[in-house]
Amino acid sequence: MGTLVSVRLWHEEGDASRQAAAAAVDAAIAEIDRIEQLMSTYIDESRISEINRDAAERPVPAGEELYGLVETALRVSRLTDGAFDITYDSVGQHYDYRAGRRPDAGTIEEEIGRLDYRLVTLVPEGHAIRFRRDGVRINLGGIAKGYAVERAVAVLAGAGYRHAIVTAGGDSRLLGDRGGEPWVVGVRDPRSEEGVAVRLPLVDEAISTSGDYERYFEEDGVRYHHILSPATGEPARGVYSATVVGPDGVLTDALSTSVFVLGVERGLALIEELPGYEAIVIDAGGRMHYTAGLAPPE
Repeated sequence: MGTLVSVRLWHEEGDASRQAAAAAVDAAIAEIDRIEQLMSTYIDESRISEINRDAAERPVPAGEELYGLVETALRVSRLTDGAFDITYDSVGQHYDYRAGRRPDAGTIEEEIGRLDYRLVTLVPEGHAIRFRRDGVRINLGGIAKGYAVERAVAVLAGAGYRHAIVTAGGDSRLLGDRGGEPWVVGVRDPRSEEGVAVRLPLVDEAISTSGDYERYFEEDGVRYHHILSPATGEPARGVYSATVVGPDGVLTDALSTSVFVLGVERGLALIEELPGYEAIVIDAGGRMHYTAGLAPPE
């Protein structure tokens, strides 16, 4: 998944409890590893890599789990009028952030017609996926980490734990509270690696942040980051970071990307329409904007 993963939980004192907790943490990490093996485009043998290779020629069985997550991603695409789009990799594959390499205008022009979630067809029989055009690629980087932390928390809850936090990059899922007090989660200052822009007390919630500081390089004073606008195939502008809080880490992950792409006004308006979800956006001037449920008192 290209990020650090952490699992923390509260347990009773004693050696036996400590051993059981360590086993539960191992099981949660193993669940995340399993999801990566299924959904990572960096693994040639993964199911999603097989889909990207063959789905333009035939329906490729995805399995019920991956099929369901792609189905959710397409639903978010419709909800956001295409601001969230898992076919971004059709263009995104040409960016190399470590090498500081980006596609030229001609490459973007050639590939942009393949960046359209409507080119992905779900085939319910056999839980298969088919592409309607050659060269389409899907990437679940904007939703899979949220899914992974949800699944890891489900493993911990299934083992009887009621107080835990699982984090994968900018996505965290909180199970219960922190020993009788809320978990306090910091939203990073997007222009300071160690700085915190705001801290939020949360209980049994998910929180996801998408920022232009996660994977990027700079060229001639311009920051080229990994959150692409489906309309242009280039990095979305106008926002430094977007954070979404809500009950489901799968949706907070996808929605934080969506809000980043939509920008302050349209992004916050989207979240205001979704019961149980709130957002914080830090714009390109460093100003903070909130949905009504998180806005500080005047």
